[in-house]
Order: sequence, then C-alpha cells, then structure tokens
Amino acid sequence: MATPTYTKSGSKATTTAKLSKSVFGVEVKNHDLMKQAYIMYLANGRENLSKTLKRGEVRGGGKKPWKQKGTGRARFGSSRVPIWRGGGITFGPLGKENYSKDMTKNAKRKAIRQALSVNQKNIIVVESFECKEGKTSEAVTLLNKIGATRNVLLVVNNKDEMVIRATQNIKDVVPVQAMYLNVHDILNADTIVVDKKSVAIIEEWLAEPVPSKKETK
Repeated sequence: MATPTYTKSGSKATTTAKLSKSVFGVEVKNHDLMKQAYIMYLANGRENLSKTLKRGEVRGGGKKPWKQKGTGRARFGSSRVPIWRGGGITFGPLGKENYSKDMTKNAKRKAIRQALSVNQKNIIVVESFECKEGKTSEAVTLLNKIGATRNVLLVVNNKDEMVIRATQNIKDVVPVQAMYLNVHDILNADTIVVDKKSVAIIEEWLAEPVPSKKETK
C-alpha cells in the first residue's frame, strides 16, 4: 500500500513508502472492539476525584437536637443524619472507586489495526521528524508544507524533550511514540503523520502472531 511520503524538510520525496496491508489495510468487521478500546482509554485516564462525607465524617452534630420525648417531633440523635440538610451522604462516592478497564493484548492490537485501517487515507509518511533546537516554528513549517491540518497525530519513534517542546504550543497536535499508539488518538485525528522508523516499529509490533502447528491442525 503506497502512501504520500515527504522529506524531513517537507518536500515531496522521490520514493513512496509502502504500508503493510496486514496492519494498515485490514478488513474492519468488529466495530464493537474499537469502541471497547476507545472507552477503555477514556476510563483509564479518568481521575477519581469525587468524594462525599458519610454521617460520621460531617463536622458537628454531636449534641442531640432535642430531647427524646415530649416534643411531639420525631426522635433524632444528631443533626448530621443523611435525611437532614447538611448531613452525611448515603451511598455516595468515597474516592476509592476503580473505573479502569482492560483488554487482552491481542484484542488491543487488533483494535489498533482496525483503527489504522479506517483512517489509512489520512496517513502521511515523513522520512524523519527532527527538532534539534525544539523550535515550534520548525514544526509548524513542516506540518504546513505536508498539508497536515486540523487534528494532527504525530507518531515518532522517539518522543524526546525536543519533540515535546516543539509541539506543545501547537493547537490540535498530539505527539505520541510509536509503541504507545491507541485507538482514541487514531480515530480523533484528521491527519496522521508518521516517520519512517515508526512505520517499521508499528508493523513489527502489530503484526498478527503466526499460528503454531498445533493450531493449524
């Protein structure tokens, strides 16, 4: 599968990169698998910040509001009971909830292969992405030359400090190391820029396992 290829300066390369059909051109049959991987990414990035106070944790309420008998009112031992305003919360979040999700290694890789295949037409290959001085202007110039617009996923073989510095102030550009590709970033990208070394890493990483002799019998 041939795809547009550019040099590190942004000019059109004389040769085109070939993407493996087994990784970038698979038939998408299981959309639910991609949805599971997408939700898993969001769930695992969720911060557990919600916490309510139970009756014993609310400040105050130590004194009995009124005497037990003779007032004609219902008996209460504290003003911090859950049915009173300002009281404790029953069955509220405690800050210990676990929202994380997981998938098998093979399922994750299959979902990423399908996501890359869905967005294959938006993949652009560059020979290399180098920002030796970490200047934002250099990264902006390169992305403009190759036509990478809107939401850009920049896949590099080494996400070092210079790459982060050059892209952190560019709106809608997400740099990611090749081995940390995920369905969420791939599906949300309008353009996926991949350097040549990352293409080789991705194809090796996501290659389908060869079935053993026992499985083929």
